[in-house]
Amino acid sequence: MTDNLDRPGLGIFFICVGVIAISANDMMIKLLSGGYPLHQMIFARSAIGMLFTFGFVMYEGGPRILRTRHLGFHALRGVFVVMANMSFYAAVAVMPLGQATALFFVAPLLITVLAIPILGEPVGPLRLGAVVVGFTGVLVMQQPWKADVEVSRLTLLLPVIGAGFYALMQVMTRKLGVTTRASAMAVYTQGTFLLVSVAFFLIAGDGRFAEGVQNESLKFLLRAWIWPAPEDWIVLIGLGTTSGLIGYCLSAAYRTANAATVAPFEYIGLPLAILWGWVMFGEWPSLATWIGCALIIGAGLFVFVREQQKQRPLPGRRARWGRR
Repeated sequence: MTDNLDRPGLGIFFICVGVIAISANDMMIKLLSGGYPLHQMIFARSAIGMLFTFGFVMYEGGPRILRTRHLGFHALRGVFVVMANMSFYAAVAVMPLGQATALFFVAPLLITVLAIPILGEPVGPLRLGAVVVGFTGVLVMQQPWKADVEVSRLTLLLPVIGAGFYALMQVMTRKLGVTTRASAMAVYTQGTFLLVSVAFFLIAGDGRFAEGVQNESLKFLLRAWIWPAPEDWIVLIGLGTTSGLIGYCLSAAYRTANAATVAPFEYIGLPLAILWGWVMFGEWPSLATWIGCALIIGAGLFVFVREQQKQRPLPGRRARWGRR
């Protein structure tokens, strides 16, 4: 694949495949979250996904494309991706998939805010107003005025925290530019996932830190590793397969087509998450969730359209690896 392509049809294909893979990946992690620790699933999916990713590396030019003069930036970017994943999945384990996904979609708004101090980009009052509207949607979904909530306040904040790490990763991607191949960026990220999950295993793999923990999200992060049941192997292989697709397709999408063409298709992830939640887990969004979704997605799309009107590319929209 060449570095400078302008093939909108191919870009739309890649982004749709990538977003579908993300949605399926989220569903499978939630499906297994009752019995396995998160870092064990991350290790399994990244180890399997790395095999697929190396296949893409060979397709795009072989091991030579892995050379980089920005290893430190790639490592920091990988850490941000890992933190975004772990925060989001810790929430998915105990709250509806559609609600967690909608809260995570504040990431484009956070990118807009971070672009001011980090990239020095001016942001006008209309886009700042859209950011306020989007975070109003977050408040509507979290309902801080209610005394009784189904999940803890911390759990409700986890998708937003994950979105913050994701936004930092996107700003880091902007600084890396478009000099790195899609498959190479995926290798760096998968490698970071493997290192972090192995570190979790060495420190907490025996489950000693999970003893006495009441918060379900923390239990998901800290419980002991177990040998997978035979019927779960197919799901773990599915996690690895979708991980490989995500790592390549989302990066390739923004390398083969203009961001204005590709980015709106990311929002198909929300109806897919709601669909999975309904079909697989019997979850149906509340009225507050629907209203919050509308405010967040509407604000995000407005910010994107406004960026295009200003003829200035969105921060981090090139060579994206995606949330997972």
